[in-house]
Amino acid sequence: MKVFKDLVFHANRTGGVNSRIDFDNGFSLSVIAGGMAYSTPREDVQDPDHFSEFEVAVFAPDGEFTREFFPEDHSDDVMGWQSRADINTILLQIQSHNE
Repeated sequence: MKVFKDLVFHANRTGGVNSRIDFDNGFSLSVIAGGMAYSTPREDVQDPDHFSEFEVAVFAPDGEFTREFFPEDHSDDVMGWQSRADINTILLQIQSHNE
């Protein structure tokens, strides 16, 4: 079972950091933080430990954005200000989908 600490972050070309993880069921999770992301803080720092909240996006097996793992009332393709615990919940939902 993958959790937040398993994410590998890289320097983002626009500043900040990003990580993407692909799952066996075809879904992918993107996690970013930085000055252009809905993160805390909104600063271009290359250390993921500097951030307390991140922006996430989930991609369906067809490569398109999906809101399937977001709250029903969420109307955007990305969800900002997600804590490590929030991201762990999303990771668990994605990994257990279609089991």
